[in-house]
Amino acid sequence: MHRTLTARHDRFALTRPFRIARGVRTEADMVTVSIRAGALEGKGEGVPHARHGGSVENALAAIEGVRPAIEAGAGREELLALLPAGAARNAVDCALWDLEARGAGRSVAALLGAPEPEPVASARTIVIDTPMMMGCAARRLAQAPLLKVKVDGRLPDAQIRAVRAAAPDARLIVDPNESWDARLVEAMQPVLAELKVDLLEQPVAAAIDACLETFRPLVPIAADESLHTREDLDQVARRYQVVNVKLDKAGGLTEGLRLAEAARARGLGLMTGCMVSSSLSVAAALHLARMSDFVDLDGPIWLAKDRPGGVEDRGGTLYPPLPGFWGTP
Repeated sequence: MHRTLTARHDRFALTRPFRIARGVRTEADMVTVSIRAGALEGKGEGVPHARHGGSVENALAAIEGVRPAIEAGAGREELLALLPAGAARNAVDCALWDLEARGAGRSVAALLGAPEPEPVASARTIVIDTPMMMGCAARRLAQAPLLKVKVDGRLPDAQIRAVRAAAPDARLIVDPNESWDARLVEAMQPVLAELKVDLLEQPVAAAIDACLETFRPLVPIAADESLHTREDLDQVARRYQVVNVKLDKAGGLTEGLRLAEAARARGLGLMTGCMVSSSLSVAAALHLARMSDFVDLDGPIWLAKDRPGGVEDRGGTLYPPLPGFWGTP
């Protein structure tokens, strides 16, 4: 059956500034792909990120380049060779999954032979601010089971202490977004252990993370910016104990699942993450969440208005989208 592929730029306002070590955002830009075949339509979303060399314009151009092949019937396996890993391939791959599920009259979970997504504890993010303000933010989220604390290299000790004091029972992920150096990573180990931090995410820049190869941390360290696809795993496994799989880095659910399985086979812990995105991205990522030790899929919670029928956060537990939203007939 003939297909029609369209792609557009969508922009969503945020409820408040999203401030991390690399900068601050007040809007989320993403690419939305639709693939129609007769009365059926599959949708997917990708969030290009400048840190990974992406832009909306480049993603749209890349999708336009593969449109003839997709419209002629190319599937997910062919797509792996047509586009490199990244947001453009993610959007098209997830649209193909959605289309396949609707055409088969079965959910993506059924196609995978996996359980349907269930409610899952997903990190609520506390962005960089003064220690006092971060403590106030943590106090409002103190009943959430998992918090992610964004820090940089200036006041991480005070910031993490303020969050822990306000949320004594929550599991904590600390994320410097590559802003620390090797010396600070080492100096912060006793603090992280004392405050019962569960995970330290990508503390140093990917370009200099060789310093972690002989380092023995008191708290597990997760690779985020250092990991994209399975080709990175041999190096990552020498430097990290956990990997953060994001579909926008891996280039879709097809590669994301394979990356997660390969990481598990190497004995690595698994985290599922996302960009600041809508529920269309997170709906696909939930199929990785069931395999994960840590889940960080609160991107849609930051949007002033999400796509209708999307995920819902209730006290730090993320509930899947309504039936029919994505990946279900």
